[in-house]
Amino acid sequence: MREGTFDISSLENAVKRLGEILVRYQKDVTDDGIRDSVIQRFEFTYSIALKTLRKYFFERAFVVDDVEHMSFNDMIRTANRLDLLKSDLEIWTNYRNMRNLTSHTYNEEIALKVVSIIPAFYEEILYLAGKLK
Repeated sequence: MREGTFDISSLENAVKRLGEILVRYQKDVTDDGIRDSVIQRFEFTYSIALKTLRKYFFERAFVVDDVEHMSFNDMIRTANRLDLLKSDLEIWTNYRNMRNLTSHTYNEEIALKVVSIIPAFYEEILYLAGKLK
């Protein structure tokens, strides 16, 4: 694949939708329904981001020998080496841990914990989308 033809439209759409709901939530952080929407959009944006990275590595196979079997840690480290991410493995591991907690967001404490990292995640994903574009 030639430079500049990599399709990130799914990631861009997810980022846009996350940004829209995040703005609404920041206007009223007491609205549980909006908070739940923020968390849901975080979930699918996180998943799309990782799928997009894997696809990017696959289409630019010079990066690694076996993209299909890359671990999460290897993907994040490779993305960091390519300057695709603002944050390091530790922060991305925290995003992953928060994503794994989202099935428990009926618990108020967990929901607040998850939603607290989403603004930083949003900035990270904006950076990634910009780098891939």
